[in-house]
Amino acid sequence: MTGRTGLPADFIWAPLVPELLVSDLDESLAFWCGMLGFRIAYDRPEERFAYLDLSGAQLMLEERSEHQRQWVTASLAQPLGRGVNFQVQVDDCEPALERLALAGWPLFAEPEEAWYRVDEAETGVRQFLVQDPDGYLVRVASPLGERTRSRSALQ
Repeated sequence: MTGRTGLPADFIWAPLVPELLVSDLDESLAFWCGMLGFRIAYDRPEERFAYLDLSGAQLMLEERSEHQRQWVTASLAQPLGRGVNFQVQVDDCEPALERLALAGWPLFAEPEEAWYRVDEAETGVRQFLVQDPDGYLVRVASPLGERTRSRSALQ
């Protein structure tokens, strides 16, 4: 069953959704959907716009245009999104890694296991970083669980 928008009735809108200006929407969709596994929740092809979703991780892509209203605060230079990385949590990193490898897409940082302190515990992820066609940095992470902090970390 779908709601008024054509989205499934149980679709949940994320409370924070970045909108990325991109140079070529088709190329960006090939990356975000074809390689990382997002799906188009809805789009406005006439505006070169797409709203993407991957298990609740959501973002908007809009092709740069001189003819549409876009909120640009300064000139845009490659790579875009300097100073930010977008973490996307997935159940398993391997399918995305396989699709990226098949496409010959370079990784920014190779897959690794990382543990981060959260209060008195540590939470673990298997993660890698990759740049989209415009240079936006994406960290794809799958959870490894939690563990008690090591004694050396407590001192």
